[in-house]
Amino acid sequence: MSSTEAFVDEAIVSVTAGKGGDGLVAFRREKFVPNGGPNGGDGGSGGSVVLVADEGLATLRDQKYQREIKARAGERGGGSGKTGASGEDVRVRLPVGTLVYDLSLGEDAEPIADLVAHGEEFVAARGGRGGQGNMRFCTPTRQAPDFATPGKPGEQRKLRLSLKLLADVGLVGLPNAGKSTFLRAISGARPRVGDYPFTTLTPSLGVAEIDEQRFVVADIPGLIEGASEGVGLGDRFLRHVERTRVIVHLIDAASPMLEERDLLDDYDTIRKELAAYDGALGERREIVLLNKCDLIPEDGEWADALDDAEAKLRARGCEVLRGSGATGAGRTELLRAVARALEETKAAVALEEADAEGARA
Repeated sequence: MSSTEAFVDEAIVSVTAGKGGDGLVAFRREKFVPNGGPNGGDGGSGGSVVLVADEGLATLRDQKYQREIKARAGERGGGSGKTGASGEDVRVRLPVGTLVYDLSLGEDAEPIADLVAHGEEFVAARGGRGGQGNMRFCTPTRQAPDFATPGKPGEQRKLRLSLKLLADVGLVGLPNAGKSTFLRAISGARPRVGDYPFTTLTPSLGVAEIDEQRFVVADIPGLIEGASEGVGLGDRFLRHVERTRVIVHLIDAASPMLEERDLLDDYDTIRKELAAYDGALGERREIVLLNKCDLIPEDGEWADALDDAEAKLRARGCEVLRGSGATGAGRTELLRAVARALEETKAAVALEEADAEGARA
């Protein structure tokens, strides 16, 4: 994905299930049976529209251009009591992590589906039931019914699809903090990198591995002050941090050498935007990585300034590491810290769920 056109995380589609086939009015020819006896069959069921999570997809691009999705109608019933063929279901494949909203319920309504596992399915529009043929209405007192029922219409909905990437770890930071370079260093991902702001215009995913533990890492496009209110790239990509269990906050440690920048101000800017977007993000487990340390002399005023900034961050309770995406320095230490944080977070969640289960019992 090399552009915002290639990566689509919002789409609105109309889904219409197939109408059920009509029941048939028909009579067989049989001696001593009024009108030959009714033998009109039932109509077939209409096809449904089924949403399927597919881990091989990473964008809602197809849905952006296919605004209407319709399933086939069921066929009319046949003679000799034959039921018409059912309409074929339409299976729409969506990226894992897609939220489905029914627009008829209002903008603030909860999602009607959250596709979080590969192969998970949700019937977005159910096909109509087929009508009944006239043989269904035959009774001892009504031996030659000359009517059948029509098929029921299929469900119709207008849906909003919203993708929130499923990743264990989210890389956040100001533009040019080195997130994409570091993602390249710790995984097989190859996001585009450059020496200008907003190199990353779309989130990138990579899989990192350390000590037989594997986890998915998402590079979130650079945030700036006011991002939660739409400034810069805005809050378009902040939603992709919501599902992460651990945040790795990258800070360009070399920036004070090049311009009047304060590392703690850089840190506070991102923390403020995360909390403004979703208060829960302010409580998420975080590891701070002072990146681009290879550009800083081993001694002198810039080294002293870095030591001072690290000490102040630690005094705030931050877990701080140093590294360089360009050289790979600090890679192993960071990955082990992330793996440890994920295990601790998983254990904490399991404990909370056990406590909640005990309280309900």
